[in-house]
Amino acid sequence: MDIFSRSKRSEIMSRVRGRGNRATELALVSIFRRNRIVGWRRHAALFGKPDFAFGKVRLALFVDGCFWHGCPKHATQPRNNEAFWADKLTRNKARDRLVVRTLRSRGWRVLRIWHHELSVSNERRLLRRLRAAIER
Repeated sequence: MDIFSRSKRSEIMSRVRGRGNRATELALVSIFRRNRIVGWRRHAALFGKPDFAFGKVRLALFVDGCFWHGCPKHATQPRNNEAFWADKLTRNKARDRLVVRTLRSRGWRVLRIWHHELSVSNERRLLRRLRAAIER
């Protein structure tokens, strides 16, 4: 049972702001630096706000959280407020598709990486994907 009324709880929650995925981005920055991958910029002013952009090769890179973007391996559905979350996660996936379509129509290539791919055990596979995308 909540101690606040529904409208008060809504007001409180509307003031909560996300902090982004800074730790995830810094993990990828570390991988870039360790493997001497250059030419990237964080938070480029592009449609969809990619996490990294490689301007010279026109590659936009997104690191998607398994929950928020519906990872086929790790996504879970919350049991509370199921209708809200189903709608929210469906809208996230639709927005992801729109971002990819828009960037491609503007001449950018898009690479989406799942958060779980940043683990040490997946690093070699991730590096192959990154290098292939950059060198294309």
